[in-house]
Amino acid sequence: MYMKPDEIRKMTREERLRRLNELRLELIKLRMQARVGTLTNTARIRNIKRDIARILTIMREEELGISRE
Repeated sequence: MYMKPDEIRKMTREERLRRLNELRLELIKLRMQARVGTLTNTARIRNIKRDIARILTIMREEELGISRE
């Protein structure tokens, strides 16, 4: 299940950074599983990459002062 933009916007900056680090670590683990051949759910890699992109996009929007309502 992916994170919805509204959920990400409700998080504090620290929570987003923590979640971003968790997702990046999980992505590394999944990539290793894919290399070894033990990965069962390949779609999980794509979903994690998208979640990372969503978090980074929303953080950048806040830096630039762009509001999406």
